[in-house]
Amino acid sequence: MTENSKNWLHDLYPGYFAMTMATGIITIAFDQHGFSLLYQIMAAFTFASWFVLFCLYTWRLFKYPKAVFENLSNPKTTFMFFTFVAATDICGMVLLQFGFEKIAMAAWAIAFVYWSALLYFGFAFLCFAHREREVNVVHGGWLILIVGTQSLVILGAKIAPLLGKYAAYMMIEIHMLWALGMIFYAIFVTLFCYRIFFMNMEASDYSPLMWVIMGAAAISANAGSNLILTDPVIPLFMEMRSVVQMFSIMLWTWATWWIPLLVIIGIWKHIYLRVPLKYEPMQWSIVFPLGMYTVATENLALSAEFHPLIYLSMGMLWVAAASWFVLMIFFIRAKLFNAEKKEAIS
Repeated sequence: MTENSKNWLHDLYPGYFAMTMATGIITIAFDQHGFSLLYQIMAAFTFASWFVLFCLYTWRLFKYPKAVFENLSNPKTTFMFFTFVAATDICGMVLLQFGFEKIAMAAWAIAFVYWSALLYFGFAFLCFAHREREVNVVHGGWLILIVGTQSLVILGAKIAPLLGKYAAYMMIEIHMLWALGMIFYAIFVTLFCYRIFFMNMEASDYSPLMWVIMGAAAISANAGSNLILTDPVIPLFMEMRSVVQMFSIMLWTWATWWIPLLVIIGIWKHIYLRVPLKYEPMQWSIVFPLGMYTVATENLALSAEFHPLIYLSMGMLWVAAASWFVLMIFFIRAKLFNAEKKEAIS
């Protein structure tokens, strides 16, 4: 058996919870559009993937703590860990639909504590420790921070009505998180756009993580729509609804603008440059933005009371679901091929 096959756990991609994120958001989209059977099947996949990945990452933490710390302290991978925040919040949303309110609240609390610790560790490291003082370290994966932040807003908005007299505290918290997420988005997307438009980029730099730019805008728009669709509790937030709606529409429009460009980049890379298309874990970061755009479009249609957008949401649902299905086939084939290869070598 080769050394590489022995170290699969050591080299485990730190952002694999994007698989749970992709599965979970399509689960929510199926529920929105009334496909109850598909919703239940995908919900099972969502919970199973979260549990398996949690066990694998816990095992990796105890067996290879140095490798985990290297990922955490590397500016190119540290923000990948926010996939756990988003995956846990999405599981909380699905659990809430099944009536598990207390578990959903616990999921939000766990995600928030993890988010807080990772947020300040990541930025402290960027301030004091990393050596690559250049914009080339910025990539689409950095925007997973925004996805994690806005996922806290969405789940928080759903559990706020369950908190009774403490609902106001949650509403203040999630409005702060929504604003913070937009500030981070403005900073990161500016740096990223400067890099891709004005600096040299290799073909490998145009990775599937670029789709997170669209996904982060879509989830920010979705978070704003959820704030509008939730009882504001505090009168001030009622007065702010027009502002929240305006930013939600702007962010949704920005997300929409990115989709054709990202498709063009994919065609350029894999057809014009003929870079082989094969399975890689980062590709789950394509499926999740497609699913999030579906859900964001549906909720924007409801919050803005512009129901024709529901037809766009329905169309995007099948695009996201087909992408998930194809990628799952590639995932299974890749794992089976690797298993056969290891067996042949041993």
